[in-house]
Parts: sequence; C-alpha cells; structure tokens
Amino acid sequence: MSILGLKKKQPKTFKVKVITMDAEMEFSCEVKWKGKDLFDLVCRTVGLRETWFFGLRYTVKDTYAWLKPDKRVLDQEVPKDSPITFNFLAKFFPEKVEEELVQEITQHLFFLQVKKQILDEEIFCSPEASVLLASYAVQAKYGDYDPNFHKPGFLAQDELLPKTVVMQYQMTADMWEEKITAWYAEHRGLARDEAEMEYLKIAQDLEMYGVSYFEITQNKRDTNLLLGVDAQGLHIYSPNSKLTPNKSFPWSGIRNISYSEKEFTIKPLDKKKDVFKFYSSQLRVNKLILQLCIGNHDLFMRRRKVDSIEVQQMKAQAKEEKARKKMERQILAREKQMREEAERAKEEMERRLFQLQDEARLANEALLRSEETADLLAEKAQIAEEEAKLLAHKAAEAEQERQRLEVAAMKTKEEKRLMEQKMREAEQLAVKLVEQSERRLKEADHLKQDLTEAKDAERRAKQKLLEITKTTYPLIAAYSAPPAPPAPPEAADFACESPPARLDFKDSDMKRLSMEIERERLEYMEKSKHLQDQLKELKSEIESLKLEEQQQQQASLYNMHSEARGYIQEPIYIAHSNRNSAYMSQMAYFEEV
Repeated sequence: MSILGLKKKQPKTFKVKVITMDAEMEFSCEVKWKGKDLFDLVCRTVGLRETWFFGLRYTVKDTYAWLKPDKRVLDQEVPKDSPITFNFLAKFFPEKVEEELVQEITQHLFFLQVKKQILDEEIFCSPEASVLLASYAVQAKYGDYDPNFHKPGFLAQDELLPKTVVMQYQMTADMWEEKITAWYAEHRGLARDEAEMEYLKIAQDLEMYGVSYFEITQNKRDTNLLLGVDAQGLHIYSPNSKLTPNKSFPWSGIRNISYSEKEFTIKPLDKKKDVFKFYSSQLRVNKLILQLCIGNHDLFMRRRKVDSIEVQQMKAQAKEEKARKKMERQILAREKQMREEAERAKEEMERRLFQLQDEARLANEALLRSEETADLLAEKAQIAEEEAKLLAHKAAEAEQERQRLEVAAMKTKEEKRLMEQKMREAEQLAVKLVEQSERRLKEADHLKQDLTEAKDAERRAKQKLLEITKTTYPLIAAYSAPPAPPAPPEAADFACESPPARLDFKDSDMKRLSMEIERERLEYMEKSKHLQDQLKELKSEIESLKLEEQQQQQASLYNMHSEARGYIQEPIYIAHSNRNSAYMSQMAYFEEV
C-alpha cells in the first residue's frame, strides 16, 4: 500500500522553461500553482506591469493554447516534458500603441514580437514599408548613424526584410543595405524606445496587425472561410485574402457571442440585423476563439472607460520616466555633443600637435641642414680663402712672370731690333754683294769677251804666222849653208823678233787677264762662302731663338694658372706670333737670297 501511495504521489515542484522574445528563463514551480502564479512570476522577473496584454502560450498537438490563469498548471493540457516550455507573448494588441503602451519593456516586447511576425510573413508588409521599418529597427539596435563606424556591410548579419520582399526584386544585399541606410541616416537623435515606438506606429496600420486567424465555415456544407479576431472586432475573410475582410463585426456592434459545441453565434447590437453563425471543426479551437473574443472585448470596453488608479499611476510614472529619460537624453546629447566637440577639439589639438611636431621636426631638420650648410659654407669659405690666398700667390707669381715676360719681351724686342738691324745689314750686304756679283759678272762677261777676242786674235795671229813661216822658210833654206838641224819652236820664236815679241806680249796679257779673272772668281767664291756662312749663322740664331721662346712659352704655360695668366697669355702669344712671323719672313727672304 505504501509503495502504491508513493507512486501515485506527485512531486512537490516541477520545472518550467519560459521563452520571451529576447531571453529564456527557467523556474521551479510548485505543483499547486495555478496559471496566474506562474504568469505573475514571469511578469515580476521581466519587470512587466501591463500584464493584460500578455499570456503564456504552449503547443497542443497541431495548434496552440493559452495558459488559463484560474486553473492549475498541471491540470491543463500542457506538454508533459521536463521542463515544460511556454512562450511569453502578446495575446492582445492595443488599438493605439502610442496611447496604450506605457512601459518601455512593454513597447520593447511588442516591438520584438511584431518584428518577428513581419519577418516570418505572418503580417503582410509592402516593400516600401518593410525598408522603412527596417531602418527604425536598425536605429533601435545601433543608435545614431556614424559613417566612420557603420561601414558598408555592417548589416550583412542582420535579418531586416521579409524573404518575399527580397525575392520580389532583383537587388543585391548591398543595394538593400544602401536603401535601408539612406532611411537610417535620417533617424538621427531617436532613442531606442522612440525608434521602437515609431516602428509600432507604422506596423499597427498594416491590415494583418494583431489579427488571429482561424478556419471556419458558415454552415456545415459551405466552403471554408477565415475568422479574424483583433482589437477592433471580428472579421470574415475569404480563404485567399487575409487583407480585406468580406464582413466585419466591431465590438461596439456586438451584443453577444456564444458557442455550442462547434457552432458560434454572433448577435449584433442592432436587433434588425441578422444573427451570424459559423462553425469550427475543433472544440479546442472554439474555446480559443471564445477566449480571444472575451479578452479583446474586455480590453475594448476598458479603453473606453476611465483609467484605473493603477493605470493612472503607471501613466504618471511613465510620463515622469519619459520626462526624466528625455532630460537624461538631452543631458546625454549635450554631454555627447560636448564630448564630440571635445574630441574634435582634441583631434584638432592632436592634429595641431602632430603638425607642430612635424613643423618642429622639419625645423630641426632644416636647422641641421642649415648647420651642415653653415659648416659646409665655412669649409667652402676656408677653401675659398685658401684658394684666394693661392690665387693671390699665383697672381703674384703671375705678376712676377708677367714682369719677367715683359723683361724677356723687352729683351726679345731688343734682340729683335738687333736682329732686324743685323738683317738690314745682311740685306744691305746681300744687296751690295748682289750688286758686286752683278758687276763682277758683267766684268767677267767683258773679260770673257775680251779673252774670246784675244783668243780669236791669237788664233788669227798664229794662222798668219804659220802662213808667213810657210812662205819664208824655203828662201832661208836656199841661201844658207848646209842645213842645220831644225830649230826648236822657242828658237824659231826668238828668230823673228817682231812678231814673236808681240805674241809674247799678248800671251802675257792673256795670262794676266786669266789670272785676274781667276783671282776675281776666287774672291767672289770666298765672299759667297762668307755670305752663306753668315746666312747659316743667322738661320741658326733664329732657330735657337724660336726654340728658346717655345721652351719659355711651355714653361710659362705649365707654371701659370689659366685664370691668373689669362690677361698675360694673349699679348705674349701675339708677340710670339708676330716675332715668329717676322723671323719666318726674314728666313724666307734670306733663303731666297
């Protein structure tokens, strides 16, 4: 009995896992806890006071259900897993989010849930509205846009658009990011709660916002329809269109809603209108529809009444909190602006510091270069001074050389004058010798002519004498005694006194003339030889002078600096060239002579 009792005994606690839109929590619950106990624990943990919008949802077979607050948790059709998983979600939606959502945590949870429903395409959203909503979501997550921080590609890991919207256009992820960023940049200054509220204000105008859809039939044989339950009332849709209802029943026009098993009945407030009936195939779904209808109707009626003390306190606190946060944001914005200005001033000072450092570095480099330049200039000045001294020394040497050359030039001029005088004397002597030689030649011609005439006379005389001898010789032989031996020619010459005497006289003249001519010739040859010796001596003197001048010129060119002796070289060269030309003309003249 005791063992069976232990088996039937339930544990005192059980584990529960609650998943919110941004966190997961685990609790250990008592067995006797009702749904309200667990729900209140979750709300306290989250810090939520606007509890009437939310509930704990769990999955049952192929549908879902909401945890009932007045019934024990374990007595409901919750999963038997451990831990039991619940989703903490918004069960009812406000008509005007800006007026009804007071707490920031409430706004945040609604924002996350509606954003997920749009991305999961549970709520239809046009591409333009999707891009705008995505820009507010980015503002809520990343804060103000900063091009220096938010580089291209910073949204690559974020899911911001529904897949149907992305597939509808042939645009790359970068192009979508560019469009979102263009809107995102315009939301500068919005805080997170403000951006989330702007997101919800746009989302609440979407046709499928806050609508829970259920499959129904108007009668047992009719085609399927869709029932939509939201904060405004009940709506009937065709199965293919969830945007525009075929018929609507606002909460203000409904007098009663009832169901019996699978049949629902909507009684309008206006008794003249027909009662609307529809059928649902599952009892669990019927209970869920009724639960949603009751909750939405209660909230609808509550909105139209004066707020409770709790809600008024919450709104006052929220207003104060918003004012405080606004003040804090203003202070933060002012501090941020001051910090940005300080950072800009710091950056400017750092930039200025870097600039000054660069200028200082450049100035130091310029100073070093100036010092190096100064040292180099000092060294160059020293070198220039030494060169100046050297040039002065060379200039002095050049001056001495110039004076020496002037003296040499003067000597050369004197030598030239003497040489010219010698040349004139030699020229005069040569003229005289030429004249004498011409005169001697003329005399020699005359003497030769006289000698020729004398020889002709002598030949005629000898011929005549021979003729006379031939005529007188037989007479002499006839009158003489026996002939004597013939006398020699000398004797024959002496035998005839007159003719031989004349012949001897003429021979002596001829000899004398020949001797004089020979003597004159010898004298002429000696004088010519003497003149040639003088010419050779003069030529050798001229050659020696030229060689000496060339050696002097080479020595002066080797020893003197080109800059120092530039003013000396030209007159010396001209003097040498003039002197050489004079010597060459004289040599040409003497060689011609």
